[in-house]
Amino acid sequence: MTSITDIVPPGVVTGDNLLKLLEHARANKYAIPAVNCTSSSTANACLEAAAKNNSPVMIQISNGGGAFMVGKSVKDPNAAAAGSVALAYHVRAVAKYYGIPVVLHSDHCAKNLLPWFDGMLQADKDYFKMFGEPLFSSHMLDLSEEPDEENIAICVKYFKEMAPMKIWLEMEIGITGGEEDGVNNENIDPEKLYTTPEQVYAVYDALSKIGPMFSIAAAFGNVHGVYKPGNVKLSPERLLTHQEYTKEKIGSDLERPIFLVMHGGSGSTDEEIKLAVENGVIKMNIDTDTQWAYWDGLRKFEAEKREYLQGQIGNPDGAEKPNKKYYDPRVWIRKAEESMVDRVSESMDRLGSAGKYIRQVDSSGSQVGLEKMMLPPFALISLGVLAGVIGSITVNVLLKKK
Repeated sequence: MTSITDIVPPGVVTGDNLLKLLEHARANKYAIPAVNCTSSSTANACLEAAAKNNSPVMIQISNGGGAFMVGKSVKDPNAAAAGSVALAYHVRAVAKYYGIPVVLHSDHCAKNLLPWFDGMLQADKDYFKMFGEPLFSSHMLDLSEEPDEENIAICVKYFKEMAPMKIWLEMEIGITGGEEDGVNNENIDPEKLYTTPEQVYAVYDALSKIGPMFSIAAAFGNVHGVYKPGNVKLSPERLLTHQEYTKEKIGSDLERPIFLVMHGGSGSTDEEIKLAVENGVIKMNIDTDTQWAYWDGLRKFEAEKREYLQGQIGNPDGAEKPNKKYYDPRVWIRKAEESMVDRVSESMDRLGSAGKYIRQVDSSGSQVGLEKMMLPPFALISLGVLAGVIGSITVNVLLKKK
């Protein structure tokens, strides 16, 4: 097996490097965890887990996560896009210090959230003009609640816009049950939880005419939320049927010609995850479990140090003893991060991505792909400052746009 370290650089990966990374995952039967992040703290926890486990990682943000990132008091309709862009800039600023490949992704975008998608895509275009690569690595359109024809047509429209910048498109056909980020499919017709091979091929046929950089979230009984293993009926064997059907249709030499994505993985058994990965899943979303892990780290800290957290002064060690070293946010947030790091590490192990990348740290490098321009250091510094200005302007424009 060719090492992914030899063909993909560390830091945020886009375009051809992203394609190489996901082709490597598909060929070598492992998947990359994609973790929903709502803050710099949760993003840093994912990066730390990836560095500790020598694994690539996907950091993704939802519409609700973007709105939280910009600040819940901001009611502007473009707040979610601004917050998503802000998180992307944070990750780009720090990723190089962790020494592993990072995929910047936006999660489920339903039809009513397309203005959010448009805002991020505009930020990609602005970044691309400056640096020759998009701000984000990939975006997801989730139009699974629309008729298949409309779903595919809108995906085609956006993919044509994204392809010149080599932005990856993830789409969903078939519905993931449960509830996530304000989308409730808890009472959906059970039959809609299972995508057919014909549906998957229809997507492949339409998008492959534009480019190779797309993946399909095909439903196989997936449910968002937390469930005890065994309480959700997953059928990952159906994914192989999709692969075989499309393989025959296109006459592909590839064992698994489709890049598949798994949603609603909380509560899945190791056997179900393993079979899904063997059948072509290269990305698995994680949200519910990492949310709990983050809280659980804080919960345990508070339970252990409760008597030191009841006032600024006074604890079991003395009535005048200060408690700052306990209530300082850097202390209890760190405990939440450490717990989340452990849970993300568990997913990397289960998905087989752990150990696939030898960590490489070179903090002198650029995160915007400017090395290929062969510019002198002073020019790189100037352009770096300008990139920050552009980022600030982009966020401000999104907030002011009506």
